[in-house]
Amino acid sequence: MADVKTTTNTKKKQRRSVPAGQLHIQATFNNTIVTFTDKKGNVLTTSSAGANGFRGSKKGTAYASQIAAEKVAEAAKTQFGAKSVEVFVKGVGLGRDAAIRAMSSFEIAVDGIKDVTGIPHGGVRPRKARRA
Repeated sequence: MADVKTTTNTKKKQRRSVPAGQLHIQATFNNTIVTFTDKKGNVLTTSSAGANGFRGSKKGTAYASQIAAEKVAEAAKTQFGAKSVEVFVKGVGLGRDAAIRAMSSFEIAVDGIKDVTGIPHGGVRPRKARRA
């Protein structure tokens, strides 16, 4: 048999500099997901309470969301050089405030905070009328 030469195309991942980005915090009762994106919304790094070793009811705590936010902030600062973020908060969980406060310990300025929690307008379809 002939020698088969295998070539692999490996591209070196280029280091992106994102001095100003967006921080999306989805805080539910059961978990908190923190995502750092660029200004267009392309995801750069993400973390959650569950990904940091918290299990069960501990995932919904403020401390768990603080740890998740610190992990994202560290990656955003070291890998992408983040200096300021615009925060978008979605949900009603305990980790809303704690995740935002975690940014200040990494000296990342918070430009603005916007609540993007979904609001139902119309609601669910009502039950059928009861027969008399």
